Amino acid sequence: MITINLPNGSQKTFDHDKVSLIDVAKSISNSLAKEVLVGSSNGIIIDTNDSIKDGSKINLFTFNDDEGKNAFWHTSAHLLGAALQELYSNVLLGTGPAIENGFYYDVDFGDYKFTDADFKAVENKMLDLAKLKSKNVRSEVSKQEALAFFTLNQNKYKLELIDGLQDGNITFYKTGDFTDLCDGPHIPDTGLIKAIKITSISGAYWRANEKNKMLTRVYGISFPKKTELDAYLDALEKAKERDHRKLGRELELFYFDEEVGMGLPLWAPKGEALRQNLIGFLKKIQMRAGYQHVATPHIGKKELYITSGHYAKYGQDAFQPIKTPTENEEFFLKPMNCPHHCKIYATKPRSYKELPIKYAEFGTVYRYEQSGELHGLTRVRGFTQDDAHIYCRPDQLKEEFLKVVDLVNLVYGKLGFTDFQTQISLRDPNNLEKYLGTDEMWRLSESAIIEATRERGMKTTTKEGEAAFYGPKLDFMVRDAIGRKWQIGTIQVDYMMPENFNLTYTGSDNTSQRPVMIHRALFGSMERFIALLIEHTAGNFPVWLAPVKVIVLPIASKYNEYSQQIADRINEEFDQQIEVDSREEKIGRKIRDAETQKIPYMVIIGEKEMETQSVSIRVHTQGDVGTVTLNEFIEDLRKNLKIS
Repeated sequence: MITINLPNGSQKTFDHDKVSLIDVAKSISNSLAKEVLVGSSNGIIIDTNDSIKDGSKINLFTFNDDEGKNAFWHTSAHLLGAALQELYSNVLLGTGPAIENGFYYDVDFGDYKFTDADFKAVENKMLDLAKLKSKNVRSEVSKQEALAFFTLNQNKYKLELIDGLQDGNITFYKTGDFTDLCDGPHIPDTGLIKAIKITSISGAYWRANEKNKMLTRVYGISFPKKTELDAYLDALEKAKERDHRKLGRELELFYFDEEVGMGLPLWAPKGEALRQNLIGFLKKIQMRAGYQHVATPHIGKKELYITSGHYAKYGQDAFQPIKTPTENEEFFLKPMNCPHHCKIYATKPRSYKELPIKYAEFGTVYRYEQSGELHGLTRVRGFTQDDAHIYCRPDQLKEEFLKVVDLVNLVYGKLGFTDFQTQISLRDPNNLEKYLGTDEMWRLSESAIIEATRERGMKTTTKEGEAAFYGPKLDFMVRDAIGRKWQIGTIQVDYMMPENFNLTYTGSDNTSQRPVMIHRALFGSMERFIALLIEHTAGNFPVWLAPVKVIVLPIASKYNEYSQQIADRINEEFDQQIEVDSREEKIGRKIRDAETQKIPYMVIIGEKEMETQSVSIRVHTQGDVGTVTLNEFIEDLRKNLKIS
């Protein structure tokens, strides 16, 4: 007899000693069994035909679940690899994982130039292979067997991967005639894959190392139904109009320039106005919440980051050190703000009565992201964090953590981000050497996050291995216009850095005690947040946030002077830069250009307006709303400048 525990708390009992996930699914309903792609047993993702032990807690995942999609797209990557091997001679496959939206395979095509003209042939071959309904068969192999297999195949990339694996932990998956080095899991058979699209290609250095060969990364996506692929492609087409890279240039917000450097955005006046509007908004909220704003240098001595622990963990991701004429003196472009804030805390003795102390900074940091990973503003090499660090007593930790959670909800709500996900990121129990600190520190910090989220009734997912090296965190994720998930805000609990910097305070019993540190960013990086904000609003920012709120449009040059007077008066009232379009263009062209720039208010000035000292108002996307006095318009504008 085997008893299985289901997610709803109920149990299923089987009168035979070998039970698989698919057996459990069939015992619930045949329709569910047809849709189950993978499952989990006691939190470990497994194939549907894997056996389950007595007393296990299981979950069943379909394409509607992230786990199901991941397995579906992982199998599709294998199908892509099989198709490429059949279509192109001497092709060598690197790695082929599932990703947030689809899958890719890194491929060495040798002398062949693979282009988008090849996409259709690959799609057709993949569909032909899918129709064979090949099972995905897992096998455990010895290191010697694995090396022998890929030596026969002359695949130097797989041999390099196997060389780094330990004997006894190597598995293959066979799909039809295709065999790949893989941990799995996979969907039951390829027949479930009904619709496939190769979406793009890019260059990718082998193992993300610029010293290695550049491979061709072939991206694709697949679905169980063609209607789902059609809907995805339709959404993709619509999303192109919201792409922050396209809108950023059209709205004159930001630019990139090769001579300045990849991943280093140049903020134009309108883009900087948008940044400052966001910064001003958050500064006011932070000051009300007891934060003190600080500023720290763009560089720091190497020793600072050795002390914090960042150098050992992230030294490879930093820019190369800056050497000075002084022997053995090295500086780094600042990769994070927290060590600098610790030094501010340490400038004088602290008392328990002072805590919590909250330092906030809009600090620019620099990280050497691989060129293939750069993507508009969402992944850059120089970015500004709305960073803050809270130094508190251990007994204040949960309360302060909850205050930050409430702050996140307040800020996101006012900016229209109501549909976001939260993830508790814990350390990997099987790889503890990656992390600093004692088990007790981690127990306290992880339990503080879990308790706080439960107290607020938050729906969270938990991911092991996603914690920062110094502590666990609560990450906030939003989806962009095509469904990709991006991390923006984060709250992290850290017992380790106060230890590293020997930060103390005098307790109520007059003894020296150690504070706990909360790392906190609500926007995450200003660059990524603005990218998502552009796509979320399609560039139609609320009036209070818009970089240009009002533009005055004289219908002829003889009204330019009065138009400037109008602009000056509005600017005096609100301290905003009000534009006047004094070009020798027809009013229709001026209105079209203002609509393209998505400026909320257009003030039209002609003979009647100048004679009556009035203004005609046109609202973006709404059209003409009538003629009013300037004072009436100013009062209406004042109401709309308030943050809802």
